[in-house]
Amino acid sequence: MLTVAINLPERANVVTQTLHEEMARVWDDVADDPDSDVIVLTGAGSIFCAGGDMKWLADELRDGLAPFVVEARTMRRIVSSLLDCPKPVIAKVNGDAFGFGATIALLCDVVFAAEGARFADPHVKVGLVAGDGGAMIWPQLIGFGKARHYLLTGEAVEAREAERLGLIAFAVAPGDLDDEVARYTARLARGAQSAIRFTKSVTNIALRQLLPSVFEAGVAYEGLTRHTEDYREGVTSFIEKRRPDFTGR
Repeated sequence: MLTVAINLPERANVVTQTLHEEMARVWDDVADDPDSDVIVLTGAGSIFCAGGDMKWLADELRDGLAPFVVEARTMRRIVSSLLDCPKPVIAKVNGDAFGFGATIALLCDVVFAAEGARFADPHVKVGLVAGDGGAMIWPQLIGFGKARHYLLTGEAVEAREAERLGLIAFAVAPGDLDDEVARYTARLARGAQSAIRFTKSVTNIALRQLLPSVFEAGVAYEGLTRHTEDYREGVTSFIEKRRPDFTGR
């Protein structure tokens, strides 16, 4: 078993440009690791991932937005390499998983979450389209009716309710999370690896087919909303710790 940790606990494991770049490579790296059959993804500290680094986004607005080409390519590489990783990837969600953090957790093969941890895709709350994979994976897990609610409002869902909805596999007591994941990964590691890996590959065919359609469209629309006044207001209001005043522009 090999553990990959989002390791910026002093900043709630926010998604920075550096994290984007490193996560775009890590799934290919762990796929080639000869000493592991199962991968665990978790967050350092008490939060899995708080979502996008608002300071990074604010700095971009101040300095002038660059074309979304590089970020779009990086996001696609992250998602596609995670889906293509032949080894089962288990998400150990030790705390809140928001935004791209939620997307990455939900794209893992099996998700364990500590009770009390919340999942949310709050892109719309800062004036952005949920384009980095949320609009692709949430409907596949819980159906369009509930997924549209959570994506259109950015509302969070707690781990026990997420398990009931089928968004995640298991919600467990926080004190039991490490042991439960360890037992599960040991079980997979004892299994027939070729059968497990090919079963994962087959299961993910439907998701991989959504990459050139739903995912690509989502990234494109997210790039467009970065140039709206509502996005500027969303980021600015977050930094200023006030309620946003969206105007629809």
